[in-house]
Amino acid sequence: MIPLDNREVWLRGPLPDVPPLLQPVAHALLQARDELYLQLQEFPDTLLWERPASVASVGFHLQHLTGVLDRTFTYARGEALSPAQLEALAAEGKPNDTLTTSGLVSLFDQQVDRALIQLRTTDESTLTQFRGVGRAQLPSTVIGLLVHAAEHTTRHLGQLLVTRRIVQRLNQPV
Repeated sequence: MIPLDNREVWLRGPLPDVPPLLQPVAHALLQARDELYLQLQEFPDTLLWERPASVASVGFHLQHLTGVLDRTFTYARGEALSPAQLEALAAEGKPNDTLTTSGLVSLFDQQVDRALIQLRTTDESTLTQFRGVGRAQLPSTVIGLLVHAAEHTTRHLGQLLVTRRIVQRLNQPV
């Protein structure tokens, strides 16, 4: 039998206080956090902004993971983005030597914690309520935004992990 902590998050059972319909969102975010931490523990800061074959850098994905969670959960609350959120969006992917791998992973970790708090306090009866996205107020719902946040997170995590592997292989001593 596999020890509970070694199982994927969705196989560890329900998360306390997370509404049943939002369990998959919470599981996906926690799984992403676990994998990100494990895969980037020793990733060198000097490779954060490398873009092999012009793909998005590991640094971009780390910023984007945090930013998308922040933005989609903001929309799910029925709020508009703040100037600080718009500024963070504009900075995503721009090389910044003051940022570190551990610092960006920590920011994602904190954003997941905030997302989990919001999931725990989301009333399931609101899940189908309309939520406008962006300045154009494109149509979505609370659950649509929360599920998209989880899906988008896992998609970018996969891209980040592939980029990490390529960048590290390209920079290995011969």
